[in-house]
Amino acid sequence: MVGRIPVMDVSPVVDLGRLPAKATVGEPFPVSATVFREGHDRFGAEVVLIDPRGTRRPPVRMVEDADVPNRYSAWVTPDAEGAWGFEVVAWSDPLATWEHAAGLKIPAGVDVELMFTEGRLLLERVAADLGATGGTAEEQARVAAGIEACTDTARPVEARLAALQDPALVQVMLDHPLRELVTTAGPYRAYADRERALYGSWYEFFPRSEGAYVDEATGKVVSGTFRTAVAGLERARAMNFDVVYLPPIHPIGEVNRKGPNNTLTPGPDDPGSPWAIGSKDGGHDAIHPDLGDEEDFEAFVARATELGLEVALDLALQAAPDHPWVTAHPEWFTTRADGTIAYAENPPKKYQDIYPINFDNDPTGICREVLRIVRLWMSRGVRIFRVDNPHTKPVAFWEWLLAEVRRTDPDVIFLAEAFTKPAMMRGLGSIGYQQSYTYFTWRTAKWEIEAYLRELSTETDHVMRPNFFVNTPDILHAFLQYGGPPAFKIRAVLAAMTSPSWGVYAGYELFEHVAVKPGSEEYLDTEKFQVRVRDWDAAEAEGRTLAPYIARLNDIRRRHPALRLLRNLRLHHADDDHTLVFSKAHGDDQVIVVLNLDPHATRETTVHLDMPALGMDWHDGFTVTDELSGESYGWGERNYVRLDPHHEPAHVLVVRRHA
Repeated sequence: MVGRIPVMDVSPVVDLGRLPAKATVGEPFPVSATVFREGHDRFGAEVVLIDPRGTRRPPVRMVEDADVPNRYSAWVTPDAEGAWGFEVVAWSDPLATWEHAAGLKIPAGVDVELMFTEGRLLLERVAADLGATGGTAEEQARVAAGIEACTDTARPVEARLAALQDPALVQVMLDHPLRELVTTAGPYRAYADRERALYGSWYEFFPRSEGAYVDEATGKVVSGTFRTAVAGLERARAMNFDVVYLPPIHPIGEVNRKGPNNTLTPGPDDPGSPWAIGSKDGGHDAIHPDLGDEEDFEAFVARATELGLEVALDLALQAAPDHPWVTAHPEWFTTRADGTIAYAENPPKKYQDIYPINFDNDPTGICREVLRIVRLWMSRGVRIFRVDNPHTKPVAFWEWLLAEVRRTDPDVIFLAEAFTKPAMMRGLGSIGYQQSYTYFTWRTAKWEIEAYLRELSTETDHVMRPNFFVNTPDILHAFLQYGGPPAFKIRAVLAAMTSPSWGVYAGYELFEHVAVKPGSEEYLDTEKFQVRVRDWDAAEAEGRTLAPYIARLNDIRRRHPALRLLRNLRLHHADDDHTLVFSKAHGDDQVIVVLNLDPHATRETTVHLDMPALGMDWHDGFTVTDELSGESYGWGERNYVRLDPHHEPAHVLVVRRHA
């Protein structure tokens, strides 16, 4: 039923309140609602957070949107992990009603002494409240002065009214309103995850390629192991990454194994795809014997921890034809009319080496097995899972699994690798996935980048947290294929500066850009089907690496709290259609980024800043210092920029306000 002061269309509310909105410890999030009432009397509204212990936090006053009448909002910040609630409280505000009426009637000579009497009575109520709640001495003095102005008939009317309109007294009335006809909407649900669920820089590499080399005697490639893969950890640490993500590390099926570039004719030494999980050596709970054993893996995780890195592991719920599940639980798969088990397809792609799981035949058994596997790897030090193709499994299954894990281990993070229809992507985020892959890779034009950034930071932020991967083993966008080294810089800046979480697949820093064929997004000699031997030392010695640039971007992110948030992104305008301008702020930390999106040409343009969005007046001046070049400039609302992508495609500007 609608309350006495109607509160409607509260946001963020997910699935009619059944599911919690996304929040992160230390990250402000907006609460908004439509609030109104009959007649002309004034009213107020506020947000009250309820922490995981059930304690109601001090209310935060809501402010009306300047462009949307009766739409009120406030920003609140959870400071602890766990399940939070929030309420929107609205009330009739007799103080504001009187203040408005007094400002009209008293100057007009209407009901003058009556208005002062009513003001005195209201201020006496405020004084009583301050006495009961421990108001400051200054607040009590301000209210006492207001009461005196109401009763001092010897003073001119104008002076008495001016005393009641004193900003300091008005602030006391705002901070300590008299609430009548109180209406409460809620509580509504939110869940605050640890910071890594929102912020982090990810580096993906295949352990089997780390330390791999060609044996001169045999000409064969010798694969890397967890011991040699420590070099990948050292490289990630040098580039200031926070998370290393490993594709599946389990035994690889031999039946229908794929050869180089996804061919159906593998040689005897071809290693196959890590996503074709399972063989005579074991399944999802086993480690590929070529990589090492459990002790080697735990040593790898321990070294990552020493370096300040978290290890993310791929969770791919599928099986090779020779996975132990196929024999032990054939009901977990789909049997076709001819008696064969259906392999995976995503037309025109075919995955003859992979059997998808059918969750309809024995859902209880599958659920128990998957939870066992996840908890096993958790016990081995994995607290982040990148989930392969979650959109091909039932959403109800994921809701159950993620809730089970959160119930006992709320610090564990799941990243949804789902490139599919928006409803599914948002649904997976809504039911518990802490992070999501996005369409970022395919957004390259200025207009579509701006639209997508606006969507992710203000429209879907309560259900989806983005992770902007600039490339993956599956995705080599044409922008990188044909844009040269500037394209790699541009996409790195765009991902690292806009999204709190971003990711790089190994080889990006070496400008790997050759596709298997024109029109394809697959790498030539893709690492998915073969071991990749890279000479990292030679690339560094010859200056053929983007690693120092990536390290600088990640260092900038670490030093600026504003860049570790999502909801604070604000777009600005540039006259040029290939120049993107945005800002992020958090407290005193304020960063403006200007980026040339054209990898082929220098762009000159005028940047027009939305000064109120920066917390400034339109004519204010300020100083900016470029984190990339070290140069400083005097800026204002309009600023000329020239960005040469072959030299430096971006300004990352720290704002220093003039005193």
